[in-house]
Amino acid sequence: MIVCAGKSEQFAFAVPIGIGLIETAISLAKICIEKTPKSITFVGTAGSYGNRGLMEIVHSEKACNIEQAFLRGDAYSPIENRVHSVGNVSHETWVNTSNYICTNTEIAQKYLKMGIEIENMEFYAVLKVAEQFDIPAKGIFIVTNYCDKNAHKDFLKNHK
Repeated sequence: MIVCAGKSEQFAFAVPIGIGLIETAISLAKICIEKTPKSITFVGTAGSYGNRGLMEIVHSEKACNIEQAFLRGDAYSPIENRVHSVGNVSHETWVNTSNYICTNTEIAQKYLKMGIEIENMEFYAVLKVAEQFDIPAKGIFIVTNYCDKNAHKDFLKNHK
């Protein structure tokens, strides 16, 4: 099954599941209960922390949920904040997921030092739901912006 965020990122070939962590988790869990897909492919946009170029297509089966406060030493999490698709042992791109878009190049560099190259608002939730239902999942992303002060403006310019 191919899924996407929806609203401005909607495709005729994909089922929209919502924007951000919560909408995605609720909607995709409902789909998995009702339809039990054999696999899930999420398609969407991503911001680059600096190593991936604009319009580059990135494939991943790994996501994390690392908030900026954690990188500054202002927070911790008692939950596992990294997930990978069922059976995945590769060394491919980590996708960070948050309900917030990074606009700080210094923070972006900290993500890169952790081995995280891009961010997307839904992918961690997609993989966590897929993991719960033991469904293989992956994501295919196109980089629309860098995570800097122009992130939103560049996203809008390159989104289409």
